[in-house]
Amino acid sequence: MSGKLRRFGPPLLLISPSLILVGVFIYGLMGQNLWMSMTDNHSAAQANGREPISVVGLENYIGLFATEAFRHSMANLLLFTAAFLIGAMVMGFLWAWLLERPLPGGRFFQTVYLFPMAISFVASGVVWRWLLNSNQGDSASGLNRLFQMVGLDFLQNPWWNNITFGILAIALPAVWQLSGYVMALFLAGFRGVPDELREAARMDGATELQMYRLVIFPQLTPVVMSALVIIAHMSLKSFDLIMSISKPANYQTKVPAVDMFLFKSSYDYANSAAVGTILLAVVAVLIVPYLIHQYRESRR
Repeated sequence: MSGKLRRFGPPLLLISPSLILVGVFIYGLMGQNLWMSMTDNHSAAQANGREPISVVGLENYIGLFATEAFRHSMANLLLFTAAFLIGAMVMGFLWAWLLERPLPGGRFFQTVYLFPMAISFVASGVVWRWLLNSNQGDSASGLNRLFQMVGLDFLQNPWWNNITFGILAIALPAVWQLSGYVMALFLAGFRGVPDELREAARMDGATELQMYRLVIFPQLTPVVMSALVIIAHMSLKSFDLIMSISKPANYQTKVPAVDMFLFKSSYDYANSAAVGTILLAVVAVLIVPYLIHQYRESRR
């Protein structure tokens, strides 16, 4: 026993502050949030302790999914995530594929594509709010004005003010801002492929297309998985960009993160916590299988 204590005691003592902080401020607060989501804490009086709080089980979750407004928020989240994910992955891959070869000014273009990532979502949202202005005709501005000037009036549209697909317009600045990050991931993957594999493929008579399809692309699987998880995770939590471009009360661009903010602002802590738990569950569905896959790969 004393031998095990001498062996494992110092390492455990070293990491114990981090374990305590993670246990209290992450898992402890997650448990508190889950408990709050199962109560009837829907008013300021209950939040301030002037009225009692009782446990209602899954009633808040059932009530949320029974409302058309929350189902619309979930649909918006699905559309936003799909557009953000596909757009960032495709644009990031194309830029990385073009810059993977030594080109004049390649470093400059890498810096230009990565620059938007250094800007906060709030700052870029303010600019994109003007670019995505929904005014058309004589009062048009932003992109609608640009389309008008170049004779492409048919491309003018209400952007994020469209009731059904307005959330897709919000995905444009998200793709613009994060595709450079995906490009950096793919570039690292491309340059991590040994030159010996490329030369061996060429000596075997493989064309450039065959070399990419059969040799290089299979080597990029870990990069693709990492990019998918990171972008999907960020899209599910998107809040500041949407709030900077739209307004909290705008039905057309509401997502669960905005609903959570609105519930909390009106002292409806129970529904706010329920929305947070739903988002946590969605993120877990995406992240946990990836972590299990990574663990199994490391054990081989």
